[in-house]
Amino acid sequence: MTSKRVGIESSLAVSEAVRLANVDVIAAYPITPQTHIVESLAEMVANGYLDAEYIPVESEHSAMSACLGSCAVGARTFTATASQGLILMHEVLLVAASLRLPIVMAVANRALSGPLNIWGDHSDAMITRDAGWIQIFIENGQQAFDQTLCAFRIAEHPDVLLPTVINIDGFHVSHVIEPVYILDQKSVDEFLPPYKYPHPLDPDDPITMGCFAAPNLYTEARKALDASVRASKKVILDTWKKYGDLTGRYYNPVEKYKADGAETILVTMGSYSENAMIAIDDLQDEGKKIGLVRLRLWRPFPYEEVQEALSAAQNVIVLDRAISLGGPAPVCSEIRAALYTLDKKPQVASVVGGLGGRDISPDNFKTLIDLAMQKLKAGETQEIIMFGVRE
Repeated sequence: MTSKRVGIESSLAVSEAVRLANVDVIAAYPITPQTHIVESLAEMVANGYLDAEYIPVESEHSAMSACLGSCAVGARTFTATASQGLILMHEVLLVAASLRLPIVMAVANRALSGPLNIWGDHSDAMITRDAGWIQIFIENGQQAFDQTLCAFRIAEHPDVLLPTVINIDGFHVSHVIEPVYILDQKSVDEFLPPYKYPHPLDPDDPITMGCFAAPNLYTEARKALDASVRASKKVILDTWKKYGDLTGRYYNPVEKYKADGAETILVTMGSYSENAMIAIDDLQDEGKKIGLVRLRLWRPFPYEEVQEALSAAQNVIVLDRAISLGGPAPVCSEIRAALYTLDKKPQVASVVGGLGGRDISPDNFKTLIDLAMQKLKAGETQEIIMFGVRE
């Protein structure tokens, strides 16, 4: 394996991974904060650095529709979007999963309107969590590069054939320049086999895709899709193992940081995990028995790994960067469901923060943890803490 260490914007690291994957078609519409990804790819195609078709479209709905067609005829296909663009795609997202089309998409996660906000949180990812896509969260530019390459191998595996999204926190990751190890073409070619879709549309060998399903078939179709999403976890784990063997960078559905033996565990997802690590370091230096658990795999949800990581704790504090209006915060609700079957369950506190790009510094994390512990000691485990609200 050969790689070079370069200072690069994380969005451009994604573009480099797409180029190295020898993608055939990119169909995309620009939207902040994802524009740099497809802008860079368009430049690569225009300058001859990437032999691919770049399809400029009039909307994100059209972008995903074009991706359906290109992927269905056997072209390795990529797109990227964010926020309102992802929501505009939503109708077609469900079709992509149902047709078992292994499209890869990067989402520079951003708050949803309203009010209008261009900064990052996880609102868009949560809105699309039930679309049938494999969903992976990353924390920095290196992970953005690595997981984009992994996404193609996962999505296109003959036992998977499901669209896959890499969630990249808008601005906090997408626009940050940092050192990233970029693999050489030979290493990528060894890791990522050529794409061969097993059921391509071909006028000489016609097949039907996207049929109408009456009530006597619809339930079975949805059950089959659900089973396929759940079964994809085996290929995801195998892909991350192979990528780790190649690069020395291993990934897991749930990743622990100083969590062994901790009485209290903070659960995070995405780039704010790195600020949380600093807070955990400081609190452990003060003698506090607290650790960190980060979710990498959002769909399929890693129930067993969550149970293993959290079952020994007395208290669990879950940070969501999205609010489910009128209901439980989405990540926390999944964590509670995963822990429900345990004989001895930790207390769980739900915190919603970092909305609309609001920073959570290491010191903020210490305050957040203190507030959550106060609620847990008072037995107020059903109340959601809205962190950072100005009174």
